Amino acid sequence: MRILDLRDVSARIRPEVPNLPHLREAAIATWRGRMINEHSSAIVFEGLSKQLEAAGLAPEIVAEVRGFADEERRHGVLCGSVVEALGGKAYAIVHEGDAYPAHEDAHTPIEAALRNMLSICCLSETVAVSLIGAERLEMPAGELRDLLTTIYSDEVGHSRFGWRLLGSIAETLDHATKERLGDYLEVAFASLEEHELAHLPESSRPPADGVELGLCSGEDARSLFFDTVEEVIVPGLERHGIPARRAWNNRGGARDVAA
Repeated sequence: MRILDLRDVSARIRPEVPNLPHLREAAIATWRGRMINEHSSAIVFEGLSKQLEAAGLAPEIVAEVRGFADEERRHGVLCGSVVEALGGKAYAIVHEGDAYPAHEDAHTPIEAALRNMLSICCLSETVAVSLIGAERLEMPAGELRDLLTTIYSDEVGHSRFGWRLLGSIAETLDHATKERLGDYLEVAFASLEEHELAHLPESSRPPADGVELGLCSGEDARSLFFDTVEEVIVPGLERHGIPARRAWNNRGGARDVAA
């Protein structure tokens, strides 16, 4: 476990938020959870930058990913500032996740790096763009929406990076490598689904004014998650010759996908 204490830096920002006392506790919990997730994502991008560097990718690509880590830390501070503005504390005891996967069973360093890049950028960040984008559209104009727009803009960049890099590398990959990436995606998709659904409980049914503080319907968000995977991510990967449809259908313990 580690302590995440963003109180001082987040309190300096403290955006103006709607005064909705009946939603205060739910909003604090939501934005504290985002604070933890966003700040923790910096570790993932730092790991990816090192892996891409070891695989021999250009210095400017590596530097771009390192910049993503800085952005994720900034997102954590911004989310913490909402917690502070709501009267909470931008402080949490965080359970360390699994170690950054090296994928030593991959045939080449670039194949190992692509596994993580696909999982991080083409899967997780693409879902984040969809969910945050929908939340932003529902939120009324104001400082909180401006803050969310900053986060959204960065997440778009992270997702586009992954799809752009895949597009430049895919044609250099042989059929066997793409098939192995498809095999890995069975695990990645299952992990993505487990993570997202854990953070989008069906029991979450905030009142209509919940959108003002970024509270969303768990049922609607889950539906958007599945739509994003099935209509954006899977077809996108398939266009590059990666058997993503097979991987999504075969993910462990998950529902079948309509053909």
